[in-house]
Order: sequence, then C-alpha cells, then structure tokens
Amino acid sequence: MLQITTTELKKNLSKYLTLANKDEIIITRNGVPIAQITPLKEKSLVNKLTGIIPDDGFTIDDAKEERLLDNENNS
Repeated sequence: MLQITTTELKKNLSKYLTLANKDEIIITRNGVPIAQITPLKEKSLVNKLTGIIPDDGFTIDDAKEERLLDNENNS
C-alpha cells in the first residue's frame, strides 16, 4: 500500500494511475486519509468464462467460415 498527498497526486496523476493497477494507493490531506485508489478486481469476460464453457475445439477461424457460409446460403 502506498500513501501520497493530494498535491503529489495532482502533480503525477498518470504515474499513480499506472501504479494503481498493481497496488492500493491511499490519498491524504493534511495527514488524514481521504480517498483510496485500488486495482480493479473484475476479470475480463473471457477470463470469467474460461472453464465454464467446455472447449469443443471450435476456433475463431471456424466461426468466420461458418458465418461466411451462412451469408452465402442466405443470399
């Protein structure tokens, strides 16, 4: 956990937003904690589905080919 002042945050916002991806940051004013920046805990949709949907070997290329065939058949 990193603790910084509001002034330091204003001066180097980009730096601290990058650091917030990995660690919690506490922002203080006059030595008193007033805010907290934390890394996002939410996983991407792909990571959430990994292990939930069985791997049937269907690839992105297979999906593209299937879509092209459907378009040809519907034309």
